[in-house]
Amino acid sequence: MARVFNWAAQDCERLITVAGLRASKGRQAAFAQVTADTEAEARAAEAAGIEMVVCRARNVPEVRRGSAKVFVTAALGFAEAVTDQEILRTAFGALTAGADAVITARRLDIVELLAAEDIPVMGHLGFVPRKSTWVGGVRAVGKSAEEAEALFHRFRRLEDAGAFAVEAELVPSRLMSEISNRSGLVTVSLGSGRGAEVIFLFTSDICGEATCVPRHARAYGNLAKLAQKMEEERLTALEAFRADVGCGGFPAESECAAISPDALEDFLARIDP
Repeated sequence: MARVFNWAAQDCERLITVAGLRASKGRQAAFAQVTADTEAEARAAEAAGIEMVVCRARNVPEVRRGSAKVFVTAALGFAEAVTDQEILRTAFGALTAGADAVITARRLDIVELLAAEDIPVMGHLGFVPRKSTWVGGVRAVGKSAEEAEALFHRFRRLEDAGAFAVEAELVPSRLMSEISNRSGLVTVSLGSGRGAEVIFLFTSDICGEATCVPRHARAYGNLAKLAQKMEEERLTALEAFRADVGCGGFPAESECAAISPDALEDFLARIDP
């Protein structure tokens, strides 16, 4: 545990810091990262011993209510912050709300802009879902020698731009290890094997919230089954309620407020003299 002052100048503790992550360079799978956009998800992550979470920038305050200690990286949405000034404002807003770093898949001069303010910036390379049209769909990036070389140079440029870390998504595992060994960036693997300092999975995949789990993920729970059970219970309850309304079973006398006979008689005398 490290004592730090956050960007709101508050004295607090963190499970890991930027300096700690950098010092871990070369330690494969040293840390775990998940998504958290709610107080409950953040609380569960900390309780499970997970050191790092990623959330939307606007959700940082809620995530911090759930955990004061996990390392929080705020995602700067493409539509939420468009101009350079909006990006800076959103980044500083997330940091002062409790984030420890920001992540962006924007152009390198945006990374430079943020890094120039000493903002810890994480980039996003490999498969970037919102840019998947450029690689022809959902697929691993770097399977050919030419594409692997191009990806390696993107890691280099991102590091030169001032990023301290990179989320590497759907990069072949052996390639991930080779690139990470040759990069000063803290590498965060999402579907890219164990050759990174941080292993990342979406909480929704871990908890089995969807019926279809991506190939790179693993479901450790089955919240989809519980959700289906809740839907069934909801329908059963609503049908029973509607049936009781129709047959006179609801509401019962015990579920209604009462008025004394004398008060009722007095009321009727007042309105129907």
